Amino acid sequence: MRHFRLLVVGNGVSAYGSYLNMVALNVFIYEVTDSALAAGLFMAVRLLTSVVSGWASGRLVSAYDRKRLMVGADLTQGAAMVALLVAPDGARAGLLYVLAVVTGFCSTLSGVALRSSIPEIVGGELRLRANALLATGRSLAMIAGFASAGVLVAQLGYTAAIALDAATFAVSASVLFSLPIRTNAGRRAKAESAAEKGTGRDAAGRGPSTGSLMLLRAAPVLAVMLVVRAADGLGSSSHNVALPVYSSGLDPSHPATFISQFWATWAIGNIVAQQVCSRFAGRGTWQGPGERAFAIGSCVMSAAFIVVFTGLPTVLAIVAALVAGMADGLTETAYVTRLQAAPDEQRGRLFGLSASVENTGFGLGMLVSGALLDHYSPLRVVGLLHGVAIVLCAGLFVVLVRQRRGGTAASAAAAAPVESTETTETSETTEKESR
Repeated sequence: MRHFRLLVVGNGVSAYGSYLNMVALNVFIYEVTDSALAAGLFMAVRLLTSVVSGWASGRLVSAYDRKRLMVGADLTQGAAMVALLVAPDGARAGLLYVLAVVTGFCSTLSGVALRSSIPEIVGGELRLRANALLATGRSLAMIAGFASAGVLVAQLGYTAAIALDAATFAVSASVLFSLPIRTNAGRRAKAESAAEKGTGRDAAGRGPSTGSLMLLRAAPVLAVMLVVRAADGLGSSSHNVALPVYSSGLDPSHPATFISQFWATWAIGNIVAQQVCSRFAGRGTWQGPGERAFAIGSCVMSAAFIVVFTGLPTVLAIVAALVAGMADGLTETAYVTRLQAAPDEQRGRLFGLSASVENTGFGLGMLVSGALLDHYSPLRVVGLLHGVAIVLCAGLFVVLVRQRRGGTAASAAAAAPVESTETTETSETTEKESR
C-alpha cells in the first residue's frame, strides 16, 4: 500500500491537469477556430475514440506489461500537449483533432490498465481500500482542477494551463516508472502461450471479444451490471448537459454559481463514501459493497440527480447533490471491486469492455439530451434518462433476489438426499444390530 499511495499521488496530479485542461482547451479551441461547432466536434472525436479504444485497450493490457503501457500513455499525452504549444498558428487547428484522438485513446488505455492492475499491485484482499484511495485522489483532483482553472486561464492564459497539464503527465509517468510494482500476473506463462495466441486467440480457440462474451454469459449478473453502467452513463450525460441550462434559469447573471456548487458538493459526497468504504475495509471483516448495494446505490444516485432539478431551494438541491455523490462513490467502488474479482487474464478485457460500454452510454446520452432540451425542461430530460437507469437497477435487484432464492432452494434440495441417505444407513445399522 505504501507504493500504491505514491501511485495515487501521481495519478491525482495527472487527473488535476486533465480537469484543468477541460477548461483551458475549450477556451483554446474557440480562440483558434472561432467556432462553437469546432469545440463540439473536438469533444465528439475524443469521446468516439474512447469508445473504440476500450476494446483495443482490453487486448493490450492482457498481452503487454501494464506499467509500461501506463507510462507510455502519460508520456504520449504530454508530448501531444507540447506539440500543440510549439506548432505554428496555422497548423494548430488540425492538430486539435489529433490531440483529441491521442488523449481519448491514451486516457482510456491508462484507466483500463490501472484498474485491472490493482489486485496485482496491492493484493486481492486490499483492492477495496486501493479503489477507495484512487477514487478519493481523483475527486480531490477534480475539485482542485475546476476551482483553479478559471483563475489560471484568466491570469496566465491557456498556454500556461496546457503547459502545466503536460508537466502533470510527466510527473505521473516519472512516479509510475520509479515504483517497484507488479501489474501483471503470470507474465512468463503468458509469454509461453504467445504462440497459441498468434491470431489473437487463446488456447481454446476463442478471440478476446468472444472470451469476454462467454465470461458474461457465465456470469449474467455481471452482464446486467455492465448494462446498468451504460444506463448510468446515459443519465450522467443528461445532467451534465442540463446543468448549464438549469443554472442559467436560476440566476441568469451568474449561471456558473450553481454549477460550481453542484460539482463541489458532489465531489465531497463521493470522497465521503470512498473514505467510509476504506475505513470499513480496514477492519478486515467487511468484503465491501456487493451487487445488491450496487443496484440500490445506483437507484439512489439517479433519484438524487432528478431531485436536484425539481426547483427546490438551493440548500436542499445541494443536499441532493451530496447524496448523489455519496451514492455514486458507493456504486463505483462496488462495481470496480466486482470486476477486479475476475482472473487476471480476463480482467483486462472486462475493463476494456466496460470502458466502451460506459462511454457509449455517455456519448449517446449527450446526443439525446441535447436534442430533447430544445423541446423539454431540464427536469423532464434528466428524469427520463435517469429513470431508465432506475428501471434497469430495479431489474438487477430482482435478478439478484431470484438468484439468491434459487441458490437457497438448490442448497436445500442438495441437503435433503444426504439426510435421507443418512437416515437409511442408520436404519439398516439398527436392523443389523437387532439381528
